[in-house]
Amino acid sequence: MARTREFDIDQAVDRAMDLFWRRGYTETSLPDLLKELSVGSGSFYAAFGSKEQLYLRSLERYVSLQHSDLAKTLDETPEIRPAIRKVLTSLIEMDAADPTRGCLVINTATQCADRPSAAERVNAAIRQVDSLLAGALERAQARGEISSERDPRELARFLTTFIQGIRVVGQARMGRDFVEDALTAAMRVLD
Repeated sequence: MARTREFDIDQAVDRAMDLFWRRGYTETSLPDLLKELSVGSGSFYAAFGSKEQLYLRSLERYVSLQHSDLAKTLDETPEIRPAIRKVLTSLIEMDAADPTRGCLVINTATQCADRPSAAERVNAAIRQVDSLLAGALERAQARGEISSERDPRELARFLTTFIQGIRVVGQARMGRDFVEDALTAAMRVLD
């Protein structure tokens, strides 16, 4: 008779995501994961397959949460400039609150670049941010908020790159004034 699983997979992925986010992929060992998830190795392998597979699921969960928040802010804030400022300010606030964590996507890009499956997911995550921003900028241009001479795709790529940079600068603890000055300059690209 097969045993029933005694833990919630979604909660386990969230807990693993938090652990990987705090410690990084390499510094998180299998015993660390087993302890954090309160599972035995057999249950772990049956549920997740491997540490790398769990990491990728954790990364997907992180990306899903972040992109959901981004889409919500872009959809619910009526004008593009306040929406973009709100998105960028929230990232600055997150990094100020806990600069050691940074962004799990950026952490993955720098710590797991040699792993093709991780690199593919990072690429997809960044492209999704770009796509969400481009769509919002296109809608804003149709409403007349952005000059018809501006290319929404180029603006989205700049902002996507800027977001990744903000996350790195946040981890470097450059300080609030530094990132606020950069934010002010970045907002000018929408003029």
